[in-house]
Amino acid sequence: MLLQILAFLIAMNLLAFAAFGWDKRQARLGQWRVRESTLLMLALLGGSPGAFAGRAVFRHKTRKQPFVTQLWLVVVLQAAGMAAAYWHFFVRPFDLS
Repeated sequence: MLLQILAFLIAMNLLAFAAFGWDKRQARLGQWRVRESTLLMLALLGGSPGAFAGRAVFRHKTRKQPFVTQLWLVVVLQAAGMAAAYWHFFVRPFDLS
């Protein structure tokens, strides 16, 4: 199970990274672009490190608002989800009250 989750997260990060690179290429060529909602969904599904790496490497969508704020919101939601999962699986079982 853990291996499948890890494989999924690696795939999502590679996909998010590639999507930022593709979108930057398409923007330069004046061609069809990747929707911002798609980029954000890839980040939300676990690809936020790949999304941030793609932004940095390709210098893409680094100043565009509200996209930057929305991407950071995705990270905050993921951190809250991980904290809740940690509490649920590791802290709660030992709560004796």
